[in-house]
Amino acid sequence: MSRLDHGEHLAARGSARVGCIEVVCGSMFSGKTEELLRRIKRAQLGKQPVQLFKPKLDDRYDAVKVVSHEGTNADAMPVASAKELLALARAQTAVVGIDEVQFFDTGIVEAAETLAGRGIRVICAGLDQDYRGEAFGPIGALMAVAEYVTKLHAVCAQCGAHASRSQRLVASEGQLFVGGAAAYEARCRACFVPTAVEKG
Repeated sequence: MSRLDHGEHLAARGSARVGCIEVVCGSMFSGKTEELLRRIKRAQLGKQPVQLFKPKLDDRYDAVKVVSHEGTNADAMPVASAKELLALARAQTAVVGIDEVQFFDTGIVEAAETLAGRGIRVICAGLDQDYRGEAFGPIGALMAVAEYVTKLHAVCAQCGAHASRSQRLVASEGQLFVGGAAAYEARCRACFVPTAVEKG
């Protein structure tokens, strides 16, 4: 398939809107948010009504913008729950983007399915694994119901191989700890330790 997004292929089939769920996942620093914003920008260039959401929990870079580690950004609506997100989704919206989807409650799966059932293209970006290497929040269930799943990789900070895991460098926080480059690094399977470690 070309670089034309999956959802754009669906939209090109005819005038009737066909909903779908797309999941963009991977480790920290793999470009998930960059890819989400790229797809959102393409939808906007195509004159499609777009809404972008983020969890209120994630205010690392900005409270009301989705911001990648590289600095790319777009205005977004911060929401506290899947129920709030669903309530704010407008009838005329064609594309809904959801960043850091792993931080949402499990209701986000039903919300995404509801939106897709309305003919909306739902693009979810988030971590597929937590710092222990286990499925993160609702991401596994979202991947199961999604029409399209894109798994991105970073570069292992230890050996330079393809990285698929996020190594926690801060020992005193729980699963929902929101951190950046000082608290995490990308690692491959061989270099990953399924617990928090001190940065060496």
